[in-house]
Amino acid sequence: MARYRKKPVEIEARQLDGTVESANRILGWIGTNGGDAKRAHTTKPQLGLVIHTLEGNMRAEPGDWIIKGVAGEFHPCRDDIFRATYEAVDA
Repeated sequence: MARYRKKPVEIEARQLDGTVESANRILGWIGTNGGDAKRAHTTKPQLGLVIHTLEGNMRAEPGDWIIKGVAGEFHPCRDDIFRATYEAVDA
């Protein structure tokens, strides 16, 4: 069986903290960059998002990271997976 390693690429990401301010910042960032997202309808006090991705609509919950991929696409990523996969780089 062949083995593969993920290519080192830099991505942009923002973490959703569940506040209105965080949701608005992320929605603005996605919209400005050609993406499509909206607030999720929920009875929870914290806000989630629904992000239109290449694979269909995906829900982002508070604590998730929203990633802008190498092709300009957006998708959510759970915090534990994000921290295991990515590390901060100097801007």
